[in-house]
Amino acid sequence: MEGQLIPRGEHTWLIRVFVGRDANGKRRYVNRTVHGSKKDAQKVLREMLSERDKGQIQAVTKETVNQYLDRWLTTHRMAVKARTAQTNEQLLRLYIRPLLGEIRLTKLTSLDVQEAYSKLTQQGLSPSTVRRAHAALNGALNQAVKWRLIPVNPAGQGLVKLPKQNRKEQRALTAQEARRFLDVCPYDQYGTLFHFMLFTGVRPGEAFGLKWDDVDFEKGKVYIQRTLVRRGKGYSLSSPKTKKGIRNIPLSDELLKELAQLKARQEEEKLAFGPDYHDEGFVFASSNGQPLHDRNIDQAFQTPAPCGQH
Repeated sequence: MEGQLIPRGEHTWLIRVFVGRDANGKRRYVNRTVHGSKKDAQKVLREMLSERDKGQIQAVTKETVNQYLDRWLTTHRMAVKARTAQTNEQLLRLYIRPLLGEIRLTKLTSLDVQEAYSKLTQQGLSPSTVRRAHAALNGALNQAVKWRLIPVNPAGQGLVKLPKQNRKEQRALTAQEARRFLDVCPYDQYGTLFHFMLFTGVRPGEAFGLKWDDVDFEKGKVYIQRTLVRRGKGYSLSSPKTKKGIRNIPLSDELLKELAQLKARQEEEKLAFGPDYHDEGFVFASSNGQPLHDRNIDQAFQTPAPCGQH
């Protein structure tokens, strides 16, 4: 019920207007007593509902920003991809909660948010990271407005200034540079992975989530239909964010040959590991069959020669 009109004696009325829920999910109301006729009380009720809908009226709550973010993240995880939820949770934990978490949600101001961004910048955080932390906070506070917990978003557009981001133009490898890079990759266990990513242009998560069932050797194509997302020490597989992310890509004869050789090597590794091999069908896997991790690739680039040339 959005609003209630309760008689409290002769020519006295109690008006209750629903304005949202507290940290425990309990319904919150703003109460007002009106002296006069029922018609007078009904007029005040309509005015209060209008003010509520415009964000001009709200209940008093002691919920802190930290408490609200806990609630928001619970619903946020159900509405977005696991990787997105994990990233936002990390950004809020590292950069927003330490500076703003103990402030009461209804007392949070644009100045508080601006000072937090300034402190993060002074601490040496890159403009890009500050902007990503802002995006997470802004999304959470936008929802707080929709839930009628606060009248306006103090981190909303035009209310705070973000550090200027100096965008560096990304340069793709030339055909000659790509060839030089691939010339040394066959000496490394990740050579086929690097060749595959260079040739197809897929994202790392898409390559890590690729399974042998997705490779059609007869038609010379590979089907991209999932991505691997890391969650702490575990992982999950999810579909691409958009329908366009599901696609098939033709492969060169050279790359098809490398993939066939990789599959043969994996069969040998299965025999070597025996029952300890984790056979989940991943194309690019560690020696025990488990999916690769970003750090595996980072380590490959730390060797003295590119891709581990011997």
